[in-house]
Amino acid sequence: MGSRGAWGATVRWGLPLGAATLLLLLLPAAAVEKSPGVVNFEALIIAMSVVGGLVLLAVATCCYCCCRRKKSRKPDKSEEKAMREQEERRIRQEERRAEMKSRHDEIRKKYGLFKEENPYARFENN
Repeated sequence: MGSRGAWGATVRWGLPLGAATLLLLLLPAAAVEKSPGVVNFEALIIAMSVVGGLVLLAVATCCYCCCRRKKSRKPDKSEEKAMREQEERRIRQEERRAEMKSRHDEIRKKYGLFKEENPYARFENN
């Protein structure tokens, strides 16, 4: 079939295998030299295209099914626990914030720094 040269394996007409396959893809199969024991390259190219298409279709189908399963899956116990803890933390934070605000307001009243709701209210009473 071919010989091993400085550039690797070569086919019968002296081209490296990579160039030969590129030549086979670019030229119609009828242009390829026919000899006994050589595979029908036109059928091989068509078969490889079909197999490649089926592999791509299978991968796309698997990705689609995995994504759908993740979306429809109910939250498990650890996710529910994490959500519950987050809600509890939020409630505690709001309580602490309200407590700190009342404490700060008491200190402001003690030192006469309490801010009125409407700063212009004291001017209206004149």
